[in-house]
Amino acid sequence: MPLPLTATFRDVMATAERPLAGMWVCSGSPLIAELCAGAGLDWILIDAEHSPNSLETILAQLQAIHGYPVHTMVRPPVNDTVLIKQYLDLGVQNLLIPMVHSAAEAEAAVAATRYPPEGVRGVGSALARAARWNRVPDYLARAGETVSVAVQIESAAAVEAVEDILAVEGVDAIFMGPADLAASMGLLGQQEHPKVRAAVERCLDAAKKAGKPAGVNAFNPDTALHYMDAGAGFILVGADVALLARGSEALAAQFVPAADDDGPTVSY
Repeated sequence: MPLPLTATFRDVMATAERPLAGMWVCSGSPLIAELCAGAGLDWILIDAEHSPNSLETILAQLQAIHGYPVHTMVRPPVNDTVLIKQYLDLGVQNLLIPMVHSAAEAEAAVAATRYPPEGVRGVGSALARAARWNRVPDYLARAGETVSVAVQIESAAAVEAVEDILAVEGVDAIFMGPADLAASMGLLGQQEHPKVRAAVERCLDAAKKAGKPAGVNAFNPDTALHYMDAGAGFILVGADVALLARGSEALAAQFVPAADDDGPTVSY
């Protein structure tokens, strides 16, 4: 039976009438991914760069999320041709490639998502969920249409090269990571520093001039709203693990008595 594929994040952004709000899914749990998928947010990001995700857990999460009214992006741990091929064959349609510092690295990311002669993606559609095991009509001929590529701007070098990165054909969007950007600027842990915010805003302006969407990570609500007003078309405003950590801490603070000045009593 011929099967269609869903619209890419590129297609969604092209028709969006407001910034799209999303969250990180970092637990590696299909159950948590499904729970978040039904929360009412516009998109979710399954992360494999800083989270315990493998090909198997990403596949399980894609299956758990399928059918919910939310758009899914996946971040591999590195800009690697082999990993990108495997992610695409799993059925990942929207990629967020980390640590892209130059136009050449952006070109390599795009090439990894395209079959020859446009790129270097290995051909295995008959074996792959991406093509629904060759149940998607003309998959090989139109595979590039089924994938969107966003690249992360998260270093001072990338900010300097942002116009060149945006000019790469096949780069559909950029996404700023203020934490790594701050670190590269000698401001580790200072995502809210005026110099970091100015660098993010420079990239937002460059994307607007290039006619491409730009996103940013911002857990601080005021910062998130600021970047949305400054032109961010998509934004990550929280994470499953962070919500669980802060929520469980709030329960402990409310219901567990604080230890006395001498510290807790330990019995053996």
